[in-house]
Amino acid sequence: MDRRRFISTVAGGLLAAPLAAEAQQAGNPVIGFLGSDSPALSASQLRFFHQGLRETGYFEGKNVVIEYRWAEGQNNRLPALAADLVRRHVSVIAVSGTTPAALAAQAATTTVPVVFLTAADPVALRLVTSLNHPGGNLTGATSLGGQLAPKRLELLHELMPTATVMALLVNPTNPTLAESTEKEVLDVARRLGLRIHLLQASTERDFNSVFAAVVQLRASALVIAVDSFFTDRKEQLGALSLRHRVPAIYQSRDFAAAGGVMSYGGSLPEGYRLVGVYTGRILKGEKPADLPVQQVTKVELIINLKAAKALGVTIPQSLLQRADQVIDP
Repeated sequence: MDRRRFISTVAGGLLAAPLAAEAQQAGNPVIGFLGSDSPALSASQLRFFHQGLRETGYFEGKNVVIEYRWAEGQNNRLPALAADLVRRHVSVIAVSGTTPAALAAQAATTTVPVVFLTAADPVALRLVTSLNHPGGNLTGATSLGGQLAPKRLELLHELMPTATVMALLVNPTNPTLAESTEKEVLDVARRLGLRIHLLQASTERDFNSVFAAVVQLRASALVIAVDSFFTDRKEQLGALSLRHRVPAIYQSRDFAAAGGVMSYGGSLPEGYRLVGVYTGRILKGEKPADLPVQQVTKVELIINLKAAKALGVTIPQSLLQRADQVIDP
């Protein structure tokens, strides 16, 4: 951390304590928001989170205060940030859509309610006892996006049936989700007779090297594992896949719109809205243990026909007929 950022962080911490205390004295609850990235990169998720809050009658700056803590893409900072929110005596902690942030919040407190959004199975992660009966101080929503990675590989195989080599990109700083995704994708790859190269990226500087490696390894296409670091940079990844002429698939429509040949996944806006709704319901007195974990059930297949043409890939009719949306020139 450079000196300017250090001073900014310390100053922010010194100002936060009186802010929380004044809000609580005024009778307004305080929400702690734990973000894995930055405010700018997380703007879309915040918009839908606030929408959910408004549905339960809470408006930031009017009848609720929100203290934000941002890890700036560095997952190793999350435990300290979560612990700081607990020290501020916030009423509830809302976690952005990332497994490391949810695990950090869980480790920081057994008493402060925590509302999460994760792409993984929260039962397998031991965030909750069961989806219907969370049983502790955590609840939230799951997009199960991580479990859709094998399906994304199947879609690429259907797109390029003669291909024998493909690649999978994961974030090594999110090992729980990365390892489970690798296992599931490799299992499907063996069934399909595909060879998979495992690639890693945890900073934006890694991206160009990743796409260059795909070309060098003669991989026909790239599956990008679900991760909040990638989600916050989905347009950049989509543009890079087009620039490097690498057919790629990820979970969000914005990725396909930016140049990715396909996207397949659950509705992230709906997931963030559910986090806001549950946060508001907890502020009204409901207990996390009594709020079943919500599953984002809407799954969309988006195909970018313009990108496919630029990449020299022909989309089979079987895929086009199943697409929820086709982006055409």
